[in-house]
Amino acid sequence: MKGGGRLNRMETLSDNTGTVCAVLWALAAAGMTWYCAVIARQITYITLADGRRQMRMLPLAFRLLLPLAQNFKPLFGRPVFNRAKESVARRLTSAGFEGLLAADEFLALNILMPSIFGLVLWVPFLRIAVEGAPRVLGAAAPVLYPLGFVVLFMCPVIWLRRALAARHASIQRALPFVLDLLTLSVEAGMDFMTALQRNNERCRVDALGEELIRVVREILLGKTRREALRDMAGRVNLLDLKSVVNALCQADELGVGIGAMLRIQSNQMRLRRFERAERLANQAPVKLLFPLVAFIFPAVFMILLGPTFAKLVKYLF
Repeated sequence: MKGGGRLNRMETLSDNTGTVCAVLWALAAAGMTWYCAVIARQITYITLADGRRQMRMLPLAFRLLLPLAQNFKPLFGRPVFNRAKESVARRLTSAGFEGLLAADEFLALNILMPSIFGLVLWVPFLRIAVEGAPRVLGAAAPVLYPLGFVVLFMCPVIWLRRALAARHASIQRALPFVLDLLTLSVEAGMDFMTALQRNNERCRVDALGEELIRVVREILLGKTRREALRDMAGRVNLLDLKSVVNALCQADELGVGIGAMLRIQSNQMRLRRFERAERLANQAPVKLLFPLVAFIFPAVFMILLGPTFAKLVKYLF
């Protein structure tokens, strides 16, 4: 009787422990869900040079991990990381995230992404190790899971590269139109500074508009026009914009008319855009070759020979 009572108490204690663990797991899941919902609803901004705020969203995964990135500041504050931080800072500035995402925070995301989200990859890995798995999945697991960690480690770099390419493409699209407006304004009698201010007031604030607003503000604060334009070219790090800035600076140094130089640069930007469009059009058949071979030919094969193949299988089996 004593042994039976002790066994019942142990079973009751085990049931209570299981209930407590389930409640704790439910509370943890609810807390994580609430935290993710709050972070997802937040809107992040950058402050332009004239005080206006422009919405600039970071990926949700980055926003979830940024509070933990502060713990890595002592690590990335060492001199050995100075060169990497300078390179990342330049790329973040060119991509338009200056003031929103610091270089040490970006480097910390490279560690946090595989460290935090990589834990999710271990759940099926442990299940394979404990319960067993099909032969193919079990053989591929030692390769797939390290590959998943590498992909998570590279996610911030890939995101920054795509954001930088998108911002450069936006500036390339807007540059000929802005040059036309500046040309018309200057040839109508305005000086270059007034034309820039009028363009910033009337046009939509895009990537190029943000940089021009900063140029105007820096000139008003005491920088020369050449310094402000060259600083903009260095921040953006785009070849087309650098060529325009170099031409304007040379015209300013040599005393050449700004209107004529702007018209020449506008024509060159249009010619370059037309050449890029031609190059992309020539690349289209090559890019369509793989989908054509991978999807269209098998579909045509199944449509034409599918009934014959079905009759053959029915006849044989």
